[in-house]
Amino acid sequence: QVQLVESGGGLVQAGGSLRLSCSASGLTFSSFAVGWFRQAPGKEREFVAGISGGGSRTEHADSVKGRFTISRDNTKNTGYLQMNSLKPEDTAVYYCAAGAVIRFRTVSGYNYWGQGTQVTVSS
Repeated sequence: QVQLVESGGGLVQAGGSLRLSCSASGLTFSSFAVGWFRQAPGKEREFVAGISGGGSRTEHADSVKGRFTISRDNTKNTGYLQMNSLKPEDTAVYYCAAGAVIRFRTVSGYNYWGQGTQVTVSS
């Protein structure tokens, strides 16, 4: 049974940092791309960042480019999202996903999803 578990969310002041983790089990982690998405109240789920199975290819949304960095450690079956210079508009539930995707931004390309972790940025 595949499981993705996010952790590392919380409350932080604007300008602060958080590192989200996505721990995977039940799958050959290195064979799957990992994506991070977020959803704020009343808004659609939006792409944040994606990374290929081997880690050589990454993509970040324009809204987070230069502030967020996606990475992974396949020896630990874990993906990460380092978030710096956080802004109130980054407040959302953050989800990690795994899948054999070609396009990181395509939600339907991901087979597995975590339950999400709340990130709240105060001004």
